[in-house]
Amino acid sequence: MCENVNFTVLGLDVVFKPGANMERVRSAVRLLEERFAELRLIREGQSRDALLTFLALGLADDVLQRQKELGDVQRRVATMLSLIEKTR
Repeated sequence: MCENVNFTVLGLDVVFKPGANMERVRSAVRLLEERFAELRLIREGQSRDALLTFLALGLADDVLQRQKELGDVQRRVATMLSLIEKTR
């Protein structure tokens, strides 16, 4: 039986269940820590909670932008497929 995997993320211990894609987890941890370090430099003197809130908002904004871009691409592909179907 596989055991849980422990990570330290921004000084907090986080436990992942067996089966989690550890490469994706490591990549996410690296991204989170890099962005947190950048925020600390930019927003010197801010509390940890404020920095984490800015980080969460920044990542949420990234996700929303990617979703919008994906929707735009999906609409363009659907339009192209419709045009292809009409020419058959």
